[in-house]
Amino acid sequence: MAQVALRGIAKRFGAVTAIEGLDLTIEDGEFAVLVGPSGCGKSTALRIIAGLEDPSEGQVMIGASDVTAVRPKDRDIAMVFQDYALYPHMTVFENMAFGLIMRRVPRAQAERAVRDAADMLGLSTLLTRKPGELSGGQRQRVALGRAIVRKPAVFLFDEPLSNLDAALRVEMRAELSRLHNQLGVTSVFVTHDQVEAMTMGSRIVVMRDGRIQQSGPPLEVYHRPANRFVAGFIGSPRMNFLPGRIVAEGDDLVVACGPLRLPLPLDTPAHRAIRQGALSGSTVTLGIRPGDIRDVASARPGSKQHRLTAEVIVVEPLGQETHVHLSLGGITMVGVVNGEMRLRPHDMIDVALDLGRLHVFTTESAELRLDAGNDR
Repeated sequence: MAQVALRGIAKRFGAVTAIEGLDLTIEDGEFAVLVGPSGCGKSTALRIIAGLEDPSEGQVMIGASDVTAVRPKDRDIAMVFQDYALYPHMTVFENMAFGLIMRRVPRAQAERAVRDAADMLGLSTLLTRKPGELSGGQRQRVALGRAIVRKPAVFLFDEPLSNLDAALRVEMRAELSRLHNQLGVTSVFVTHDQVEAMTMGSRIVVMRDGRIQQSGPPLEVYHRPANRFVAGFIGSPRMNFLPGRIVAEGDDLVVACGPLRLPLPLDTPAHRAIRQGALSGSTVTLGIRPGDIRDVASARPGSKQHRLTAEVIVVEPLGQETHVHLSLGGITMVGVVNGEMRLRPHDMIDVALDLGRLHVFTTESAELRLDAGNDR
């Protein structure tokens, strides 16, 4: 196992900058997930760690070693790709053993390592089959097994679940998490799927346009997004955003969003930040997650509720809960209600907004978050 550090990494392809000023340290034994939209630089960063791309600037460290100029095969890493990259003419056993054989590991030792990994992954009965005889999930397990037998210092995963159907993705997410807990090897996982990031990573690194927007434990990033981009990217359904203006009413602060006037509770960091920054009258963006707009009966006990009557526009039943698109004074937002409620478009419903979980963002280019209204 080893720490991975990227120091001042930049990558340019001609006039196109894929990564700029990337500083990131992944601790020994950590499961870090690089997440972001297509083109944000996450896969390029992974390939730079692997040695498949050379950085235009900066330094790559694995453990105490500078590996910036070291060939991929000498970096003590194992990589699992999106397309499995299995040899179709080889059996499962031969695919898993191939890397060891190329390294001239004794046959008996290689066979023992393959059988141990096969037992761990539930592949013991499939060792004589070829990839064409396997399901997608089984092929992905073979690719994982091929990486595990190497016993590397670092695992690298490049969107390995993208080709699987929904049920298999859930199964493999749990499998990868279990394996990491069992093996404890430093792992870097790349995905564009924020659900994968939230459920698998001990830390998630949100990227945009080649730069890190925020890095931290999943729930910290979810509850305390650094800016509007992170707030909108992490969380499903997506956070509601409303243009507003800060209005001072004596000691109270209100965010006026068209016909909506939402008071900011005195004991929230948003209230303190606005007061300290003399931001009364400023234009802001208000954010509120759908899960913080609920039918009154489902509102969290003890929450700072602001009750409104809204018109139902669209109903999306999901079983235990229902997502509803609501019109509140002409403003459209998404909320969450009890799945037992039978709603139809144009119904009127009483909802409670949790004022203690409001987020306030600046409207300048960085769109930074002012508030920490989700502190509990």
